Amino acid sequence: MKRRDFLKTSAGAGVAAGAALSLGGYEKLWGAASNSEKYDVVAVMGGNPDAMFDLGIQELGGMGAFVKKGQKVLVKPNIGWDVIPDLAANTNPLLVRRIIEHCLKAGAREVYVFDHTCDNWVNTYRNSGIERAAKAAGAKVVPGNTENYYQQIEIPGGVRLKRTKVHQLLLETDVWINVPILKDHNSTRMTSCLKNTMGLVWDRGWWHANDLHQCIADYALYEKKPVLNVVDCFNVMVKHGPKGVSKEDVVQMKSQILTADWVAGDAAAARMLGIEPEKIDYIPMAHKAGLGNMKLDSLNIRRIKM
Repeated sequence: MKRRDFLKTSAGAGVAAGAALSLGGYEKLWGAASNSEKYDVVAVMGGNPDAMFDLGIQELGGMGAFVKKGQKVLVKPNIGWDVIPDLAANTNPLLVRRIIEHCLKAGAREVYVFDHTCDNWVNTYRNSGIERAAKAAGAKVVPGNTENYYQQIEIPGGVRLKRTKVHQLLLETDVWINVPILKDHNSTRMTSCLKNTMGLVWDRGWWHANDLHQCIADYALYEKKPVLNVVDCFNVMVKHGPKGVSKEDVVQMKSQILTADWVAGDAAAARMLGIEPEKIDYIPMAHKAGLGNMKLDSLNIRRIKM
């Protein structure tokens, strides 16, 4: 079995059948593990979000490979929508909590969490469960609801996006960890690693009006890239994204993707949705710009089935 077979899924067929995909439906995706000790992507299946992260980060060398003692860390989940966790519009709070715990255990001096929400930030932070989970883990939760929090940066080499306003926490922290949830999106077909950066900026309305896919790829040129991307594929919204309508929009995939390469992470995530990566325009744009590798066949992927 080729390594890419993990990421070739028929999620769409499962949705059409009107039932959540069972673990048995994923059997063909999980091949024998590579013998290499250095992995480009780690894919975990079959457990709860926190337990899957424990196993996945171990395969990448532990959180100490990404967060050094004394560093200030930004953990950036998707907290865009005022809905409960079961509707899968926001990153799973169990995953956010566990990532923060690993950062602090690795010696992080401070860990921050924020998002530029789409719905009211107070309600969204609370009802997503992320504010409570983050604080319980020891992080500081900061709003992103006013322009005063944002500072302009330049995007050298940007095709459409030449500059944008980013939250000051991105500039003040030493490293950041990207924790998107995989889901359907009505503007870009999918949201995952690269698109999660829209929660870092203030002027995302300009992005929507000026070639959204190119702006997403352009932003990835900015020098401060995530040291780690952790894609939450536990409950996946496969239609009516990005906010969803009901639990009927959600398929439980019980999976997670971990990688330092956010283009590879998005390519893998697209496969989880049953979409070829080249069909999501910003993925080949970012690949062509040298910002990561969308060619999953060329990557060393470690698979763990719990």
